[in-house]
Amino acid sequence: MHVHNRQRYRLPVTTRDVDPTLQALSRRTLPDAAELGLQMAERITAAIPAYQGEHIDFEDVVSSCTDNVRYILGILAGQPSIDRDAPRATGLRRAEQGMAYSDVLEAFRVGGRFLWERLVDRADDDSRDNLLRAAADIWAVVDELSSTVTDAYRSTLVDRARRSEQLRGVMVGALLDGETTGAEKDWRAATVLGLPQDGGFVVVSAECTSPGSEALPDVERILRRQNLAGAWRLDHDRHEGLVVLPLGFDVARLVEALAELSTARVGISAVFHRIDASHDARQEARLALAAATPGSAEVIRFEEHPLAVLVAASSDAATSLVRRALGPVLVLPADEAAIILETARTWLAAGGSTSAAAKTLHLHRNTVRYRLRRLEELVGCDLTHPVDAARIHVALEGARILGLG
Repeated sequence: MHVHNRQRYRLPVTTRDVDPTLQALSRRTLPDAAELGLQMAERITAAIPAYQGEHIDFEDVVSSCTDNVRYILGILAGQPSIDRDAPRATGLRRAEQGMAYSDVLEAFRVGGRFLWERLVDRADDDSRDNLLRAAADIWAVVDELSSTVTDAYRSTLVDRARRSEQLRGVMVGALLDGETTGAEKDWRAATVLGLPQDGGFVVVSAECTSPGSEALPDVERILRRQNLAGAWRLDHDRHEGLVVLPLGFDVARLVEALAELSTARVGISAVFHRIDASHDARQEARLALAAATPGSAEVIRFEEHPLAVLVAASSDAATSLVRRALGPVLVLPADEAAIILETARTWLAAGGSTSAAAKTLHLHRNTVRYRLRRLEELVGCDLTHPVDAARIHVALEGARILGLG
């Protein structure tokens, strides 16, 4: 409101700053602050429907208006002591009461106009011209007052949002970390989060690339566009959420949506149907995350990669297996080892077809055969033997997950 006045005029706080005519009139008017506060409250309530609602009491409006009249007239009268807590308290209460910011600003416009009219009415004919020239002083004070209220209003909203976010984080943690005891408390947490107790759910666990950074930026809002409700939390190393799946929803669509957002590895649990199974699902999501390739932004579903999940579940056992099965390859120069391992992975993924592997790798079939024989010689296995092929396959998955070779 009248921002240009704030830039042009400093807040008048001393007798020298205020036009003498306005100062004298403000002093004469100040004792009537209570009466003017009541009249101002009536004007605001009549002009702004939001101030007629049940969530705000008329006496509260009168009290705020009276405080604000004293604040404005006190500054204009050159009073040395002004209660600056009053406008801050007004802003805090309006935010807590859920008043829209636009309605709060409109109330100050209406109140400022009302007080200006009353000062003009009380001025005598000789001083009215001087008063009109001093109008900028009045609006500068009103503008400063509304700015103080605005700051308090906004800081209160930020605090409320922070408290709400903290509460949601605690409730999500209660579900995912198993901090609640019994289904009844799980259901209570679900109620606070606005989630159903039964239906289709998955837990998503994403790896943060740096402490406290969102691995899935703006995920809650983006998924809501696809009718996917949920609740999320952000820890120093993981960004995790509980997602509600509508009836008949294909989880593959969720995978696609997360793949577009992911900045690092993401794991998704199997679908479950009771909210009190969230803790077990979180374990599945974290195992699926661990089964993804380090340094990638892969999105892995728990039930689609059982072998990789099994390997990821025991890193110590996986490391031992990889060392025993592929040790002679892993001690080769890194480039040479990577070529041999990638050829073996591709050949196994192609069902043991040398031609298909050669096509995928853009190599001649003889080159593929040579690399496979090299692997067999180094580790002492026969890839045409199912048991040996299975052992190498498991070891290759372990090497990928552990970042070896």
